[in-house]
Parts: sequence; C-alpha cells; structure tokens
Amino acid sequence: MNKIINAIVKNLSLLYKITAMVVTSVLIIVIFPHTRHGEHYDYKVGAVWRGADLTAPYDFAVLMSADEVEAQQTAERQKALLYYRVDSTAHERALAKVAGGEQRRLRSKIDSIYRIGYIETPEGMGGLEGRSIVVLDGAVGSMHRSGEYLTRADLEPGLLRDSILEPNLVLDEARTALELDSRLSQLSYRSEMVMAGDRIVSKGEEVTPEKAQVIASLEAENDRRFSDNYSLAGQMWGQLLLAMIAFVALYMFLKNTRHPILNDNRKVLFVMLIILLMSAVVALVVRTNAEWVLLVPLCVVPILMRVFFDMRVALYIHLTTVIILANLVPNSFEFIFYQLVTGMMSIIAVRNLERRSQFFVLSLVIFLCYSFIYTAGVLSQDTNLLSLNPEKYLIFFLNAILTLLSYPLIYLFENLFGMTTNLTLMELSSTGHPALRELSRRAPGTFQHSMQVANISEDLVSEVGGNALLAKVGALYHDIGKVKNPQYFTENQTSDFNPHDELDYAESAHIITSHVTDGLDLARQYRLPAEVQDFIRTHHGTTYTGYFYAKEMELHPDGDFDVSQFRYPGPRPYSRETAVVMIVDTVEAACRSLKQHTKESTDQLIDRLIDGKIQSGQLDNCPLSYGDIARIRQLLKEKMMSIFHVRVEYPTVNGGK
Repeated sequence: MNKIINAIVKNLSLLYKITAMVVTSVLIIVIFPHTRHGEHYDYKVGAVWRGADLTAPYDFAVLMSADEVEAQQTAERQKALLYYRVDSTAHERALAKVAGGEQRRLRSKIDSIYRIGYIETPEGMGGLEGRSIVVLDGAVGSMHRSGEYLTRADLEPGLLRDSILEPNLVLDEARTALELDSRLSQLSYRSEMVMAGDRIVSKGEEVTPEKAQVIASLEAENDRRFSDNYSLAGQMWGQLLLAMIAFVALYMFLKNTRHPILNDNRKVLFVMLIILLMSAVVALVVRTNAEWVLLVPLCVVPILMRVFFDMRVALYIHLTTVIILANLVPNSFEFIFYQLVTGMMSIIAVRNLERRSQFFVLSLVIFLCYSFIYTAGVLSQDTNLLSLNPEKYLIFFLNAILTLLSYPLIYLFENLFGMTTNLTLMELSSTGHPALRELSRRAPGTFQHSMQVANISEDLVSEVGGNALLAKVGALYHDIGKVKNPQYFTENQTSDFNPHDELDYAESAHIITSHVTDGLDLARQYRLPAEVQDFIRTHHGTTYTGYFYAKEMELHPDGDFDVSQFRYPGPRPYSRETAVVMIVDTVEAACRSLKQHTKESTDQLIDRLIDGKIQSGQLDNCPLSYGDIARIRQLLKEKMMSIFHVRVEYPTVNGGK
C-alpha cells in the first residue's frame, strides 16, 4: 500500500496532466451534438470531383430525383380513386334559397341538376376529367365515371353568382387520402441498381446531375446502414480516443521540446482551458446552425498561444485543436483547410506583437485569408466567380471582428494564471511607470545605472538567446528597493559625506542587502509580474556585500561573527535572462568605479568578476552554456570600453575660453 501511495505522490504532476487532458477530452465530446449519419462526400453539381475515384462499396439502388418523384406522385394522384358521399339535403337547401316566383321558374332547373348530380371538384388531385369515382351511399359504394355528373363549369352563371346550388356529391377526404396513401406507399423511388465495385465518379471528372443523384443515393444508403448499427456509446468512445490521441501527440511535443511549459501546471491548465472554451463556442454554433461554423474566431487560440509562448507551441496547439474539432464538425476537410492556413498566418502576423494597433492589422489578415481561400475554392470548383455567396464574406468579416476579443482575453488570462506577455512588458518598459518615476526622482544615480544595465542586458540576451524584452524590463526594476534608503548607495551620493561612516559594518550590510526585500515589497505594491520580481530576487544571488564583509573579516580574522548578516537572501538566477542581468549589474557597477578605464584593466576586471560568479556557484542553476558565458564575456568587454572610454582632453583657446 505504501508503495502505491509513494508512486502516486512521485507521479502526482503526471497524473494531474493526464487528468486535465482526459477531462478536457470528455467535456469536448459531451458538449458537441452527435450526428447519426454515415459517410457523406464533398461535391457540387457542375464542379470537378477533387477526391479519389469513388466506387460503390456495396450494392445500392439509385433514388429518383426530386422532379422524378414529384412526376410519379402526380401521376398516381390522377389515377387514384376519388370517394364521394351523397348529401341528400343539398336539394332542399337550394330550393329554400329561391323565394316566390323565382322558385317556380328555377325549380325545374334545380330538380334536373340534382337529378343528374352536382359533384364537388377536389383540389390538388389533378382534376375530374376522365376520373373514376366511388359514390358512397351510407356504407355502400358504387363505381362511376366523373363525366356522369355536372361540375361547377356546367352550371349557369346566374345560379353560381347567387350561390344557390351546393354540390350533393361531396368529396370524402379521409377515404380519398387513404386511397392515395396506399398508392403512394407502393411506389418505388428507385431508378436503377449500382453494383459493388462499380465506379461512380473518377477524379477530375465533372459531377453531372445524374452522377450527383447516384452519389446522393450512396449517402442515403450510408445513412441507412449507419443508423441500423448506430451506437451512441461507441461513437462517443471513438471520438474520445481520437481526442486523446491528439492530446498525447501534444504532450510528447511539449515533453521533448518545451519541457518548462509541461512542468508548469498553471500553463497546462491554461492550454486545456483555451482549447475547451473554443470547442464550447464551436459546439454552440454547430447546434444552432452548422453553416455558421466559420463564424467562430478559432484563430484566438494560436494568437493567445503565440502571445504567451512561442511560434512552435502556438502552431502545435492550434493543430491539436483543429484535429479534435474536425472530427466533430460537418465538412471536416473544408474546416481543416480554412483553420490551418488562417491559423498559420495569424501566428506569423502576431510574431512581434507589441502595439494595440497590430490587432487591427491581424484582423485584416484573417479576413483576407478566409476570403482568398473561399474565392479560390469557388473558382477551382465552378471555374467562374458567379457562384460566390456574399454572405460568406460577411461571416469572414464578423469572424475577424470577433478575433479582436483576444486583446482583452490576454489581460484576463494574465491575471488569472500569473503569466506575462510582451504587451505588458512593453508597458512596463516605459520610464513613465510610477515605480521608475519614483526611482528617477529619489535615486537618480540608481536610475541611470538601471537604464544602462537594461540596455546592455537586452543586447546580450539577444545575442545568446532568450527574451530580450523581459531582460530589459527586469533590469529596469531590479534595484527599485534602493528608493527606501537611496543615500546609502554610492551612485546616489552627491557629497563627500557617507552615512555608512556612522554605522557598524553589520548595520551597513543589512541596509545594503535589504534593498532586495524592499524591492520585492515595492514590486508587490506596484503589482509587477512575478517574472519581473524574479530579477529583484536574483540579481545578487547568494553573494556577500563585498566591501563590508571584507571589513568585518579584518576585525574578526577568526570568522567569529554572523556571516549570514552579510549575505544576500537569494535565490541564485535560474534563467538565462536573470543570469545575464546579474552579470551585467555587477560588471557595470564595478567598471564605473574604475579610476582608469584602460583595455587591460577593464578586461581583467570583467574576467575576475565573471570567474568569481562561476566559482561561487551563482550560475549553476541557469541554462547558460560555457559558450554563452564566453560570448557574454567578450561582448561586455567591448561595451564597457565603448561606454567608459577615456575622452580626448580639449585644448584651451584664447586664454582658456
């Protein structure tokens, strides 16, 4: 039992990811409507068959076209027997409508009409001419020809105008409907048989109306066979397995290429939530009207993934989403082609998303991409543009407009999952941010130092790889804790007075190291992202306050003092960006203190400082390679000489003016 518990605890993170993927898959399958039809084909009358040769998988009958069915039913209606019942009171009612002398004048005509019989003309039965009818007198019926009786057309206009006469042979609609239904039920709507293996249509062949009818008949037979063997549970299990296969492929991709994302459960939950939300929107549209499925702004998925992660991750997650949904929406091939191509264009367009205005350009790209695909598809199928449907372009336009929702969604998910995007970093890089304005006002020397470190760090990270913008922003804020006691830091001292002269070394060290914890307090106050706070924590790692530690060692050579009072709280840098900022921060401050900035002295100082970081283990937790460190070392030497080079002394002219 203990082994099982230990195994569960050891693999808790893996179980979390498996559970998240399984739950997401199940929810997606449940929210989608489940179709109950067999295989259908993508074709259009008059267009070219673009698939492989289509052959009959089994014997099936070709159904008649709608026009042929209507013609056959019309013929049966004209042949069907009409049932009439005798209305014995119609004669008396007609006589009652005639008053006075009119009764004597018309009585003989009325009597003669009803003696022959006045028959009602049915509607929608093909007329009475030449028809056989059955006259019901009670329960007894007798066969007659319709021509034996008078119709409305045979009567005098005056009698018709006055509405005196009523038919005494009235159509029995119920018996007649039964007769017609019996005849129609015996009709066969099959025109011919197609045998298994027969070729229905070849690739590149035009889909004529006749071939279209054969294909439609095959689809109907597919539906019938599918319905006979349909199992909702089986269908859902199959769809669930397909979704899980797609998620397993995504898991393997992240495991082998983007392991940090997979290790962060927040990011895994974020990815699953985005896929589930977009699937829910697609399911809602499919339930409402499947023809509007392209109205769903599915490109929001690759846009969000690209903003939070990188291009490869965005493409793979978008590909996973499209594969899962394609199995659940109609016209799968069309859906895949539209979404994959437009998604790839969205990822490319959002590659350097740094301004709000780029979202409108992105929407335009999406609209044009959808429109070009649709136009090209119509042209390739119909070979002309007369078949274009303007409503499609309206759907594409609305899709592009809805894609603008990705902008507020970015801020929503940033706050929900504690992740930072380049849009937020761009805003933080502005020197107008309240934290940087306060730093510039109260600690101008520190502010200038931070600006210098930020610019150099951005260049170095661009060279060795990493998020250069994150390194720049982190460097800008790494020393904001010095706002609390700016006068205790040499870069802010404007006179010969040094407040440390009035303190012992331990107190001075405490003030110096406290700028890390003070900076974290200010970062939380200004709601700086966690990624930026990491630079405040790690820019000194677990090193010592060199000057005061050395002075304390002079007083206590035996080391009889609390060493922890002189050590920064850490932790050590654990990313490329934080490691670069630590190195640049140390080098820039040290080079600023050099009295003579010769190439030899600068190079020696930089080598000594970087070697010291390596030997003290400050770079052990970061992914910088020896090659990266060598490149950083070389670039820093070049930049420091460029920044702190000795200027030429200007000669005096005209007595020193």
